[in-house]
Amino acid sequence: MALNLITDPWIPAVRTRERVVLRPHEVASEGVAQLDWPRADLNLACHEFLIGLLFLADPPHNDGDWQERYDAPDAERLRAAFEPFAPHFELAGDGPRFLQDWERFEAGAEPAGANPPDMLFVDSAGESTRKHNADLMVKRDRYAALPLPLAAIALYTLQAFAPAGGAGNRTSMRGGGPMVTLVQPLEGGAHPLWRLLWCNVPEGLPLPARRAAEALPWLRPTRMSQNNETVTPAMSHPAEAFFGMPRRLRLLVTDGMVNGVVQKKHGANYALWSHPLTPYYRKKPGAEPLPVHPKPGKVSYRNWLGLAFGEGGDTRTVAASVHRFHSLSNAPPAELLVGGWAMSNMKPMDFSVHVYPTFRLDSDAGLRAGTLVEAANVAAGALMGQLKSALKIKGQAGDAVREAFFAVTEPDFVDAMKALTAGHGPQVEDAWLRALRRHALRLFDQEALPTLTDRGGNAIEATVKARQQLLGAFSKATGVRKALGLPAAIQGVP
Repeated sequence: MALNLITDPWIPAVRTRERVVLRPHEVASEGVAQLDWPRADLNLACHEFLIGLLFLADPPHNDGDWQERYDAPDAERLRAAFEPFAPHFELAGDGPRFLQDWERFEAGAEPAGANPPDMLFVDSAGESTRKHNADLMVKRDRYAALPLPLAAIALYTLQAFAPAGGAGNRTSMRGGGPMVTLVQPLEGGAHPLWRLLWCNVPEGLPLPARRAAEALPWLRPTRMSQNNETVTPAMSHPAEAFFGMPRRLRLLVTDGMVNGVVQKKHGANYALWSHPLTPYYRKKPGAEPLPVHPKPGKVSYRNWLGLAFGEGGDTRTVAASVHRFHSLSNAPPAELLVGGWAMSNMKPMDFSVHVYPTFRLDSDAGLRAGTLVEAANVAAGALMGQLKSALKIKGQAGDAVREAFFAVTEPDFVDAMKALTAGHGPQVEDAWLRALRRHALRLFDQEALPTLTDRGGNAIEATVKARQQLLGAFSKATGVRKALGLPAAIQGVP
């Protein structure tokens, strides 16, 4: 049994409330709502695979072409565009294999001597972890064998998100566990999955299938990295961003199942690439852009504003797909889907996918949005500083209160962003100031007052003084008001 990732049905999805298995071109069929892999990281990676395939074979040429196909997708057109690439997307067999090394070094290998197939999953135990019985949070030997479709998407996910894998085993083009940001239209109509994918496909021209080796690295000898040689964008087609191969892998396939994986070191070492679906940042102006990586838990609005709009001056850049979407003249209302593996070096800590609102802002409103976030940061700093003074705590103690502050103020922030989008005036900043003060005082009282009598000494005096200082952060011309561009409060007026 073989699997061709272009012509065979292999992608699980939901269509009109029923589970179906699709060929890639059928994502443009009516009623296809969402992907349905058994793991969230596989779903996110499959979105990337399909977006990359569209960019490779049939991307939008301009805004007009994008809008026309957004409104009226054509599955038959996609079938015709993808079909010439079909010979290059075989998962098994004697010729080049999808995302597997050019060299057939699996020949003669036995499953017993190879890596187990679950090494394809980011949260599986690596060789060193298994050897030292250190797999407390990561797992070993979960799958004795994988069906070909599951192996295919797990292979893609590993190559796209590959963490550090020991000496010589390269990370993904974006490092281990990159953050992925996808524009997701609020109204999917009859084609929800198609519209999500199409909103994130870079503009360009299709690559002729005869030149596929320029973008698909498994069609050429591996660009090795024993001496830290790198693969730069100048050496490949831009579509290789979606089909990078940092790991040298070959699958062992028996009776239609993958029952082992053979790995060699020193695969492609990517440098200077900018992936269209990932935001980037610079440690300082003019420095090399670095991909953003998620941290455990939900991203708060102080971070997602930068993911959606690039707030952060010349040190932060939104994903190219987000930037292009905002530049469309008729871009539909949308939100931002943000996901990825939070990693600690080689260890996966948490995989999360969250949805955040996004807004169409002119330059003035964008600057004002940035001041709202800056004011929240100042307010949070004042809250933490005065809590530490009142409770006599040091270091990172109380950081949970900071996170709680951003969580409880998020609904007010979304309301403020809606008001900015509608063109409202300075009342937006006034309302935001009041919301920040209300929540900061409530959290201060919640943390400082219940233990007041237990702390003894001058605890009452210290707490009263700290609370007065916190109030001052919202009333004086410095602090939060300065961040918002507001004057000092008139005495007796909140």
